[in-house]
Amino acid sequence: MDPKNLLIVAFGGALGACLRYLVIIWIPPEGFPWSTLSVNLLGSLILGIIIGLSSNNILDEKITLLLATGLLGAFTTMSTYSIDTISLWENDKILAIIYIFSTAIIGPILALIGIESINSGIILNKN
Repeated sequence: MDPKNLLIVAFGGALGACLRYLVIIWIPPEGFPWSTLSVNLLGSLILGIIIGLSSNNILDEKITLLLATGLLGAFTTMSTYSIDTISLWENDKILAIIYIFSTAIIGPILALIGIESINSGIILNKN
């Protein structure tokens, strides 16, 4: 393991955690965990774009590590999603089901859109 890679991930993680905190402040989770859903869906889209850029050798390995593992690893959150789901289930099962399916279906679709937007040249022209 290269210690520099650990520092890169740690720096990205610190940025991602701060960004997630700002989203929670901006979109308070009142009644429905909009902030967690937002960071997870946005993170899926951005991760798809980063993976698309990386797989097309447009992003350096260190930048991919910084953004994908560090920043987005801390920005998105499965643990909060799990707790939010339990809380919703206890209070409103229909909202819980909507939340589960929104995250499980829309998240991967956004990741695919991100990857395909790079591969097709929609976001970045490969000329």
